[in-house]
Amino acid sequence: MHVLIVDDEPVIRRGLMKMAELYAPAFSKIQTAENGEAALERIRASEPDLVLTDVRMPKMDGLELCRIIYEEFPHIKTVVISGYSDFEYAQKSVNYGVRHYLLKPVTKSDVHDMLNQLIRKPARSYIPPSRYIEWIDQMEQQIWALQIEELTSLMVRWRDYCMSANVSLAQLKELLDDCNGILVKRFQSRSYSPDSVPAHLQADSVKEALDAFEKGLHHMVKGLLAVRSGNFKDPMEEAKAFIDSKLSEEITLDQVAAMVGLTPTYFSALFKKITHETFVQYRINKRMTKAKEMLAIPHVRIVDVAADVGYDDYPHFTKTFKKIVGVSPSEYRARLGIK
Repeated sequence: MHVLIVDDEPVIRRGLMKMAELYAPAFSKIQTAENGEAALERIRASEPDLVLTDVRMPKMDGLELCRIIYEEFPHIKTVVISGYSDFEYAQKSVNYGVRHYLLKPVTKSDVHDMLNQLIRKPARSYIPPSRYIEWIDQMEQQIWALQIEELTSLMVRWRDYCMSANVSLAQLKELLDDCNGILVKRFQSRSYSPDSVPAHLQADSVKEALDAFEKGLHHMVKGLLAVRSGNFKDPMEEAKAFIDSKLSEEITLDQVAAMVGLTPTYFSALFKKITHETFVQYRINKRMTKAKEMLAIPHVRIVDVAADVGYDDYPHFTKTFKKIVGVSPSEYRARLGIK
């Protein structure tokens, strides 16, 4: 079990940490944060099972932190620590799913009694809708782009998350059926109707259900390959060809992503992974490569070269060319023996 302790007073923070360290069974991880903002960073980086937070803190107080946890991470248990004068104010956090209150000064027995009460209760089985919609978005993009390795890696993370969430077999079947239905509808809107065989509904265990769901995803990939009948154009090759044909125009990443049927975020990450360049870097380098080819033609004016590779601002073109090539356009031409 992973716990996060949030308090702006170092002495109290260290004291609570010591009390948590003395608790048995031992926590797998104990973190601290000095205010709500710092706590939120740690929560988003590594979701704890339990958050103990003070009420009055600078930058972001405990109630605001509890509100965000309640909305974004409803599976995380929260405990509020407050002074007597703040207790009435702290009680407002009941609207944010707070499980327990501790009044300062807090003793070891207070903390351990509270932990006994919380830990004895079975963890609530819950996967936030925002989380599995995020997974579905990634599944859709990876299947459509035929990124099999990425899809397999995603399914490993999906499996780990579902297993750790302690969902029942019935809950998991319902969740997987929703995911499958959403994916089928999304692909139908792209003019691909996958054969959907929800074998996960017949599974006798959580593991079997996850295995069947993953098998169904790979079945969608095979179906997509069959529909495309070998005429599939790699989205990155298609994107590069489109960019190369539009070097004189100001096209955006969003336009290119839409052209290959991917979301801008996924396209950007995939483009960099495959080309080892960002969209902007790739386009600049291609423009400079074309500029060098044109500069090798004696009768073409440098200003016309600039315009032909998308630079109406001549000084900007020369500055960019020198940065990429190492010399100015006129110096480059001189090296070719062209005056």
